[in-house]
Amino acid sequence: MLAESYDLRGLKCPLPVLKTRRRLKDMAAGSELTIETTDPLAGIDIPHFCREEGHQLLLSERTQTGHRFVIRRG
Repeated sequence: MLAESYDLRGLKCPLPVLKTRRRLKDMAAGSELTIETTDPLAGIDIPHFCREEGHQLLLSERTQTGHRFVIRRG
């Protein structure tokens, strides 16, 4: 299954987490979402959000402009 992609570059905290939460809510359990963000706090906020909401963080990596995450909806 190919992960859906969501471009959140240019958005500042708390928007990346809020938009990720809204997008995941409409997805089926087990679906994967790739997000790209430039918010420096996303490296802390997105993993914390996944732990709190019961989603699986499959990938967390720094990119040239920010972060990339792959999340499997719980």
